[in-house]
Amino acid sequence: MICFPNAKINLGLQIIGKRNDGYHEIASCLYPIALTDALEFHEAMSFEFKQSGTALDNSPQDNIIVKTYEFLKRKQPQIPPLYIHLLKNIPFGAGLGGGSADAAFFMREVLAYFNIDIPMAVQEEWIAEIGSDCAFFIQNRPALATGRGEILTPVEIDLSSFNIQLIAPNIHISTARAYAGLEIRKHQYSLKDVLNTDVAEWKNVLSNDFEHHIFQQEPKLAEIKDQLYAGGALYASLSGSGSSMYGIFAKNKKADITLDIGFSEFAC
Repeated sequence: MICFPNAKINLGLQIIGKRNDGYHEIASCLYPIALTDALEFHEAMSFEFKQSGTALDNSPQDNIIVKTYEFLKRKQPQIPPLYIHLLKNIPFGAGLGGGSADAAFFMREVLAYFNIDIPMAVQEEWIAEIGSDCAFFIQNRPALATGRGEILTPVEIDLSSFNIQLIAPNIHISTARAYAGLEIRKHQYSLKDVLNTDVAEWKNVLSNDFEHHIFQQEPKLAEIKDQLYAGGALYASLSGSGSSMYGIFAKNKKADITLDIGFSEFAC
C-alpha cells in the first residue's frame, strides 16, 4: 500500500489565549497543498520502519509514524507487524504539517487496508492524541481549526485558480521556540469573515500572530515576504509557526526570490 501525505498552509493564525491544559487556544484556516511525502507499508514478519529523503532531526524510532503504529496496536491488537517506508519530501520545522500528515494518512490507510471500520470522527479523536493538527489530515479538506487545532469546521475556500509559491528556507523553528516569544493580543476581526472576502483584500487584515516576533529573530523571513509582495503576490504569509513563507498569485505568476541562505521553492 502506498499513499502520498500532503502538506498544508495556514490562511491566518490567531492565538486567542493560553488554556488551562498548557496549550494555546487558536483560530486558523488550514488549507491542503500539493506538496507530498510518499508512504508505503505492507505486512511483515516483524515491525520495521525506514526513512529516506530529507533527513529529520530525530531517530527513526522516534518518528511520529512509529508512535501512531504503537497507538493503533493498542486500539486494534489484530493489526499485524508492518514494514513501513517513508520517503520524506515535505520540509520539517517549517509550519507545513508534514509529520502530522504522515501520521494521519498512516492511521487512515492502515484502518482501510485491514477493513477496520472506524468512523472518521473517531479517527480524528484518536489522531489528535498524537498531535494537535493531525486531525485535519483525516478528511484533508479546507477547515477552520479552533481549540488547540483539533476542532475542525469545514470552510468553502478554493484557491485552485491561483498559483501558490512556497519558499522553505534552511531555517528550523521549533514549536517551543515559536511560542516562547509570543505576545497574545486582541483581534479586531473574525477570521471566518475575512476568509469570505476576495483574496486581494487579505493583505491588510489576515495575519499570522507568530510573524512579529519570528521576523525579529529571523529577518530573512521578513525579506522573503517583501520579495513575494514585490513580485506581485496578492497575499503572502508565514505558514503555521514557520519557517516556510508562501505567496498567493494570479495564475502563472510568481516572484523571483533571491537570498544569501539556502532555500527550497515549490509550486503548489
